[in-house]
Amino acid sequence: MKINKKNLGDHLIEYQLNMIGKTIQDIIDDQQWYSNNTMTKEQMEIFKIYAIPLIKKVYRCSEKKAIGLFSWFDLQYGLRII
Repeated sequence: MKINKKNLGDHLIEYQLNMIGKTIQDIIDDQQWYSNNTMTKEQMEIFKIYAIPLIKKVYRCSEKKAIGLFSWFDLQYGLRII
């Protein structure tokens, strides 16, 4: 699957869920998904190292802009960090 602006969000959600051994199908019916699924600080750092360059590439933007876009993504869809 080629990652583009349309599917980047879905890809990043699936990627972070895969990091904790889950898929979208695993959490789709869980109304408490945000409370029931967490990641460690180390996992978040690994996720950022993956996501920011990908955002930069897909949006063809600067590092600063990619970090900002990642921050918005994380606020909206990011897992809780324990």
